[in-house]
Amino acid sequence: MFRRWRKRLRGRAADDRGMATAEYAIVTLAACALAVVFYRLITSGTVRAALRSLIEQALHAPS
Repeated sequence: MFRRWRKRLRGRAADDRGMATAEYAIVTLAACALAVVFYRLITSGTVRAALRSLIEQALHAPS
């Protein structure tokens, strides 16, 4: 009896069809969320001013 139950349980655990699709969906959502965070960070006033200053210093650097 225990062997049959264990065999059935093992068979269900090994059936992971669709897991790759779910994993891709989770990773895609996480990547989108991270992109939104980076976009908000880059477009903030403080970071924008720092980037502008860095670019101006690079363009006006003596050769």
